[in-house]
Amino acid sequence: MLQFVLLAIWGLLASASPTPERRQANTLSAFIAQERPTALEGALANIGGLNSSWVEGASPGVVVASPSTVNPNYFFTWTRDSALTYMMIIDELIFGNRSLRTTIEDYTKAQAILQTVTNPSGSLWPAGDGLGEAKYYSNLTSFDGTWGRPQRDGPALRAIAFMNLAPVLIGLNETQEYKEIYWPLVLNDLKYVGQYWNQTGYDLWEEVHGSSFFTLSAQHRALVQGGFLAKELDEECLACEQASQVLCFLEHNFWNETGGYLTADVNVNNVNRSGINADPILAAITNFDINATCDASHTQPCNSRMLATHKVVVDSFRNLYPINKNASAPDAVLIGRYPEDTYFGGGAWPLCTLGAAELLYDAVAQINRTGTLSIDDDSLGFFRDIYPSANVSNYTGTVMEDILSAMTTYADGFVSAVQEYTPANGSLSEQFNRTNGESTSASKLTWSFASFVTMAQRKAGQYPHSWGAWTPSANTGLNSTQCNGTSHNSTGSYTAAVGAGAPNITTSCFSEVIFSVNATTAFGQNVFLLGNTTNLGNGINEPSKIILPLNPGNYSSRNPQWYVDIWLAAGVTAEYQYVLQQKNGTYTFEAGPTRHLTAAGCGSGRVVRVDEVARFPSS
Repeated sequence: MLQFVLLAIWGLLASASPTPERRQANTLSAFIAQERPTALEGALANIGGLNSSWVEGASPGVVVASPSTVNPNYFFTWTRDSALTYMMIIDELIFGNRSLRTTIEDYTKAQAILQTVTNPSGSLWPAGDGLGEAKYYSNLTSFDGTWGRPQRDGPALRAIAFMNLAPVLIGLNETQEYKEIYWPLVLNDLKYVGQYWNQTGYDLWEEVHGSSFFTLSAQHRALVQGGFLAKELDEECLACEQASQVLCFLEHNFWNETGGYLTADVNVNNVNRSGINADPILAAITNFDINATCDASHTQPCNSRMLATHKVVVDSFRNLYPINKNASAPDAVLIGRYPEDTYFGGGAWPLCTLGAAELLYDAVAQINRTGTLSIDDDSLGFFRDIYPSANVSNYTGTVMEDILSAMTTYADGFVSAVQEYTPANGSLSEQFNRTNGESTSASKLTWSFASFVTMAQRKAGQYPHSWGAWTPSANTGLNSTQCNGTSHNSTGSYTAAVGAGAPNITTSCFSEVIFSVNATTAFGQNVFLLGNTTNLGNGINEPSKIILPLNPGNYSSRNPQWYVDIWLAAGVTAEYQYVLQQKNGTYTFEAGPTRHLTAAGCGSGRVVRVDEVARFPSS
């Protein structure tokens, strides 16, 4: 039956025109009832292995971001997008759609294989650094081109997706199967999170290198959920003990006191952005736990600082997009990623706008469950937008119900804004043009489809299993005044998830090498490392071989340090050079001769570190 449904949906979506008619429905509920199954089938049509899909050639279970192959080319599979899509699919399974189990099994095998694919970020063995690679070709092979890497949210989100499946299989008396098939796969990702959470990486938009609120929120949830699941399975997760430190860092580093919002990224040298970003909103709906209280971490939808952030983000787009017609609160509007965005015109993103609605549905559900609405100085502005007589107070009874009703109406407004510009065939692209609302950028975006389904689930009162956000252990570190940057060293303990379909991998001997170089850079410039070994790009003076970015996490005006910590084959002598990427994307190679180093011998345990000064020609 599924293949006929997919075929019908494919026929509808394939007929999209550049200026399609708008989706017609008499009421919002009718629109959601129409669009939810269309969005689910649209997401499934972008997954390899399903009949009549749009992504012919993709391996079974591989989520292709979009069928678009030009302007832009999104015919790749991203670890992040894939995990978010399957979190939605697993929820649909939990809510009764048993037909989805086959594609979940396909996804499991595909991810087990991808964990073992050596890539520009590294490999599974010995240090797991390859798990931080952002994207792959749809046939499960490495993408070796220049990219924003590593992206440390992918392993956390993938672990969450598979952990969300655990209650289903345990409820079916398949605990042993889960332990043999899924737990090794999950544990690799949890080890990665525990080992690398305190290192910077690229954000979910693949543009900013630093510490991301979205990434750290996902990492905290993964470690908490992993700790509880390990106990239930009578297994061990030492990496999960880092959860309190991740939460401590989240709580003390992202609140912009002056602006009254949670900023998207810290530890960056990005002076051209405000930090106002949909990143925290998407983090909140990803970390939503129906049993969490609003005074738990900032990552929960009903938290005062999250609602304050919602207001600031939405307000930043009211006068920015002509299609919003300068609407003021309590009218909802279309929103994008961040107000300074210029990618494909910097238009409105359906997934961000739907995320703004979903956060409010989540928050209403959480407040209703607790029975008290607490408004403080942080959230007062948000509540006065939708209920002008609101004050700093605790509300119960009829007044609370009235305020929550206003929140629900406000949430509905964001969905209605998407409805207005959704084509008649229900297809959802990456963006709506900010001036005329036409679909633009990547067509039939899987993440857009998934975001509609999760919004519709919450609107319908369908909530995923609690992951433990409400428990004391999950909130350890919440009120800590002293955060530690500790991590769990999992090097040498990563193993292929053979039971899930991963191939056995050879455990060759590697040695750790830290490259550190002083290179004064301007905004928009980056430093790369290029050399004659596989993970250095296998090239010298060849722009097409540049794959390995250095990390500016320790950069300061006094110490302009860029560094990267990688593993080379033990005893290998590497030839290498530093490369400066200009703001326009061109590369400047070091002057003078290439550099050389020899990695430590097998079993020595010695780390080779080089501290150097770049030789870039002066401008």
